[in-house]
Amino acid sequence: MHSILPVLLVLASASASPLVCAPEAKAKVDAIFRDVDRTDTPGCALGVYRDGEIAYERGYGMANLELSVGNTAQTVFDIGSVSKQFTAFAIHLLAREGKLSLDDDVRKWVPEIPSYGKTVTIRHLLHHTGGLRDYIELMSFQGVVEEDLTGDAEVLEIMARQKAPNFAPGDDYVYCNTGYNLLSMIVKRASGRSLRDFAAERIFEPLGMRHTQFNDLHTRIIPNRATGYQKVEGGGFGIEMSDWEQTGDGAVLTTVEDLYRWNQNFFEPKVGDAKLIADMQTVGILNSGKKLDYASALRIGSYRGLPIVSHSGSWVGYRAQLLRFPQQKFAVACLCNDGGVSNPSQLSRKVADVYLASLMKPEEAARPAKGSAPAAPKYAASSAELQKFIGAYLSQDTGRIIRVTAAGKGLVAEAGTEKLTLLPAASGRFRVEGSKDEAEVQFDPVAGRRPVMRVTTGDLDDRETEVFDPVGVASPGGAQLAEFAGDYASEELATTWRLAVENGKLYIRHRGLPKDPLMPTVKDAMNVNGMNLRFHRGADGKVSGFTLDMGRVRGIAFRKV
Repeated sequence: MHSILPVLLVLASASASPLVCAPEAKAKVDAIFRDVDRTDTPGCALGVYRDGEIAYERGYGMANLELSVGNTAQTVFDIGSVSKQFTAFAIHLLAREGKLSLDDDVRKWVPEIPSYGKTVTIRHLLHHTGGLRDYIELMSFQGVVEEDLTGDAEVLEIMARQKAPNFAPGDDYVYCNTGYNLLSMIVKRASGRSLRDFAAERIFEPLGMRHTQFNDLHTRIIPNRATGYQKVEGGGFGIEMSDWEQTGDGAVLTTVEDLYRWNQNFFEPKVGDAKLIADMQTVGILNSGKKLDYASALRIGSYRGLPIVSHSGSWVGYRAQLLRFPQQKFAVACLCNDGGVSNPSQLSRKVADVYLASLMKPEEAARPAKGSAPAAPKYAASSAELQKFIGAYLSQDTGRIIRVTAAGKGLVAEAGTEKLTLLPAASGRFRVEGSKDEAEVQFDPVAGRRPVMRVTTGDLDDRETEVFDPVGVASPGGAQLAEFAGDYASEELATTWRLAVENGKLYIRHRGLPKDPLMPTVKDAMNVNGMNLRFHRGADGKVSGFTLDMGRVRGIAFRKV
């Protein structure tokens, strides 16, 4: 029989990393949150977990500005999409018990969803590969806002109206809240209990997560809950809360102390077992055979050379991140109630840097841009180089136009009313000045014409790259804009939009939609805030309707009334 002692020694070496002394670490961590460690701003709660213990916990800023209540480690936050991992865990528990199979057709459990000719499975929903349109964007197109009362019935009603998916199941990955809301319905129909009750009995109570719940009732009183805030124009903060009651894709309220217990279950399972934990961290695979970095509501990746498991959350005035370094038995939970400023993914990484820096690669060496060398400490782009990138670029996915001009030692990118400064980082690569999510722009050379532009945005565990092709921009005059004006109806949304020309610009006049003007892109196409409208003409040459695309929703048809 082989001795297991060498294996244990290796594991001990991998998990026991140098730790700066506690007072020094705490001072460095507190400095990271200096900007929100005040009594006149919302802020965050932090939990640092190491080797099965809470190494540090603290609240910064205010949980409630009206009542002058500060954030603490016991403050309850809405954690947005970090909730999805609890939904996924419930599905895996039911699968282990034979109550369902991950390869079940979703319509076996939710027959209200239309059949599009190819089977969408539960596994597809777990990995965001089902192709279903995102209900949050669909409802926003209807004019539904966060203060409206909505629930599962409204989700099913709008999804039943959809005549096509974004893509065939398994062909692509597009993050989709619809899938996880449907998973919550599947939990209820397979177990006979709501996701709220099932999770309470099977997950939260066994783990001692006494302050954690799926909230499916907007009038429920939740002790110690932080209020969500957003910055308002002119200074100060406004309350940013929601009355939506659907669960699965979000709706978990919890504390950093309770998340410690959940995090610990991935190292020493009390609920489920080692196989279930492994299943939770098994990434999805597309029909092409390409492996994703996304498992069951967990992003599997690396940070500065160390393997990580993570997920972020964003809903109304709340932001959240749970970041785990499995080899070091180290994790950071950061929950915030300032949706306009706080970036818990970035804050969590900075906290991890304090504790694990000696094990990490230098930042630029750990995350070089694709196709380029690591950035030099200071890179100066020549005027001739900058001139290569000037012009307009059209997104292949959303139809968004970005206009690039040279300014000083860098570039300026304009998208509608948004103007960003691009600072050179390496040859053909730029970072967005002031970006809280470390946005980057990469220009890839193409022989014989201007380069393709790639814009990468998002948090640590949810980075997306949008590809833009060089184009010439259309400039429709007043008569052409008047052709686009009118009322347009969508059967799939059960709503009608009005497009109106005002002061020489075209606007969408509909509840909850952007107040900014539509900006021309290419011929017969307009864009505002990521919404792309591609107009169609009949045999007579007159505008007959348009198709709407926006990120997680593609191909919504509108006809001119």
